Amino acid sequence: MKFEAGLNHPEEQDAVTEQSFTAAIGKRVRAIRARRGMARKQLSSESDISERYLAQVESGQANTSIVLLHRLARAMMVPLTELLPGADSRALPSRLTELLQRLSPEQMEEATNLLTEHFEPRNPQFAGIALIGLRGGGKTQLGQKLARELELLFVRIREVVEDLGGMKMREIMALGGQAAFRRLEREALEWTLDNRQTAILEAGGSLVSEPETFQRLLNNYFTVWVKATPEEHMQRVIAQGDTRPMQGNSRAMDDLKQILIEREADYRKADYTLDTSGRSADDCFRELLEVTRPVYEARFQRSGAQ
Repeated sequence: MKFEAGLNHPEEQDAVTEQSFTAAIGKRVRAIRARRGMARKQLSSESDISERYLAQVESGQANTSIVLLHRLARAMMVPLTELLPGADSRALPSRLTELLQRLSPEQMEEATNLLTEHFEPRNPQFAGIALIGLRGGGKTQLGQKLARELELLFVRIREVVEDLGGMKMREIMALGGQAAFRRLEREALEWTLDNRQTAILEAGGSLVSEPETFQRLLNNYFTVWVKATPEEHMQRVIAQGDTRPMQGNSRAMDDLKQILIEREADYRKADYTLDTSGRSADDCFRELLEVTRPVYEARFQRSGAQ
């Protein structure tokens, strides 16, 4: 007699389904945490959930309650639905979907025109050139050198955030967490656009994880993704004297690779990608200048003529 391989009991099938669901939740939590640039310790502090339990959640070993998921979502500043398997954060709200489905073709065209007129930026100012990407890619060195060459201001969003907040970044995060930092980051970008002349802007690596702030950046700056391999990112940060990425974190490289994976689609929205892997600073700068000088000269002259 032959026996069919597989699960024959409903209870066993339910157990596998629950395990798959739990594992999928853990994968989404880790992915969103990586995209946000939050260390597990930071997420633990802001969600009031132990690091040990978070590790179990991310590895799919914890049967998490809806209350704990709500705390995680709130700490990472995402809708609760984004933590659930099958959720599509890009889906339209049900109310809007129902309204659009009732429109005639003529009304749909009218609605499209109204939305375009209201939300699509018209003649955004050319504020300069923005460098995005993770720490260790070379943003600061290349940005400062480009600013000198083009005789422009060099602005670091991080420093503007600290000025507006009246305290250092670590204090902002300790007192207000992600919510306070993201609010100040948006205010810092708006303040820079309102009060600075055309500049070379160095954006924080995680700015791309805040869609509205990132879109504002893309609308007003010629953006360059300064990228490198994960290994070079890590080596350069440590060479600068910052060993924090490795302290108490044996999986630092895995986390860094996960961050790059989760943010790559956003980083690729930049106008240009500059890969600094295995190259000298001078070589990278020549490429950056060759790409950005014509853009700056053309757009600056155009904006000056308006």
